[in-house]
Amino acid sequence: MRVGIFYFPTDYGIDIRELARAAEERGFESLLLPEHTHIPTSRRTPFPGGGELPKAYSHTHDPFVALSFAAAATTKILLGTGICLVPQRDAIVTAKCVASLDRLSNGRFIFGIGGGWNVDEMENHGVRYETRFKLMRERILAMKALWTQEEAAFHGEMVNFDPVWSYPKPAQRPHPPILLGGDSDHSLKRVVEFCDGWLPIARPGFKAKEAVERLRQAASAGGRDFSTLPISVFGAPADEAVLAEYREAGIQRAVLGIPDLSRDEILGVLDKHARFVA
Repeated sequence: MRVGIFYFPTDYGIDIRELARAAEERGFESLLLPEHTHIPTSRRTPFPGGGELPKAYSHTHDPFVALSFAAAATTKILLGTGICLVPQRDAIVTAKCVASLDRLSNGRFIFGIGGGWNVDEMENHGVRYETRFKLMRERILAMKALWTQEEAAFHGEMVNFDPVWSYPKPAQRPHPPILLGGDSDHSLKRVVEFCDGWLPIARPGFKAKEAVERLRQAASAGGRDFSTLPISVFGAPADEAVLAEYREAGIQRAVLGIPDLSRDEILGVLDKHARFVA
């Protein structure tokens, strides 16, 4: 099982280049960055984690810009979004961001995606909460066309364009792995239909063996080879026993959280977490 990390890349936090280098030097397999374009001050939508929304959510860098700096500062570590809010992003523009980053990083990009939870935020982008997953699906399918076809076109209900040229194409073929977040049965069906892996969050009560079996059953029902759908657990606990359970269950990647602390404290956390890499 591979071990990676995720971090909210804030304007007041550790320099993302230093974090990426430090993670690579300690042997971490991957670095994932989340996304929020902005946070509406209305705060109509409750924070899923309960309580006040952490400060980091409203101070994040754009993930593709931050990951580009991380890519330039490293050579081996995989770099990804965890997650990219696809319903809030134009399909053609995002396809170019993904392809450009994948090529410039020599094929090191992981495309973690999700539908989002902040209703206020997505409404500012003209997105309706009720149809966000339908929009996400069409945008991902449109991106796949842009990445794999010389003259790409897409005609859906919510995404529509006639043949275009879109370059560069990603370094990874046919495209970087698409990992979908979410833990509902609908999410698993989406993983099977148009993604390359599952990115569930390690919420209280998450059980690795049950998660693996759920995906196995969804793959069977959808006619997909289960072995082609790896599971990466987002927010995995830094606990030796729990990670051993993940490994035994067949989880392919555990992504540990890096807290919103000072530079020196974060480097200390990396040092402590490095014991899980071996």
